[in-house]
Amino acid sequence: MDTTTAAVGGLVLALFGGVLLLWCAAEVRLRHRVRRRGVAAVATVVAENDVHGQLDSAPLLSFSVLPTVGGALPKVAELVLTRPRGHTPLRRPERFAPGASVRIRYDPDRPSRAVLAAGEVARPAVVDLLWTVLGVACLGAGAGLLAAIGR
Repeated sequence: MDTTTAAVGGLVLALFGGVLLLWCAAEVRLRHRVRRRGVAAVATVVAENDVHGQLDSAPLLSFSVLPTVGGALPKVAELVLTRPRGHTPLRRPERFAPGASVRIRYDPDRPSRAVLAAGEVARPAVVDLLWTVLGVACLGAGAGLLAAIGR
C-alpha cells in the first residue's frame, strides 16, 4: 500500500473510531442520566405521514408535559413529539405500532429528550456494545495503519 494512502486511510479510520467512541460514551451517559433522573410518563406512538419517517426504526412518540414558568404551573399542557434516544434496531418492533402506549422517561428541562423506560427496551447493552466494538475496531485499524507507516 502506498504511504500516502495508508496515512490517509489510517487517519480517517482512527478519527472515525475515536469520534464514534466519544459519541457512544456521551449517548450512554445521557440515556442513563435521563432514566435515573427523568420524569416518568406514558407516550402514544403516532402514525407517520412521511414515507421516510416510517423507515426510521425509532417510533415517533407523543406525550403531554406541564411546563413550569417561574415556579407556577400554567393550566395548558404542552404536547411533545419526539423520537426516543438510543433505539436502533433494524426494523421497528410490532409493539410500537401506531396507537400503542409506551412507558418513557424524559428530561424535565428538555422534554424532547426522551428515552424508553427500562422495561420497554429489550437489550440496550447489546446495541451499545456493538457500536463500541465498531469504534474500537476502526480506531485499532487506523492506529495499525499509522504504526505500519512509521516503520
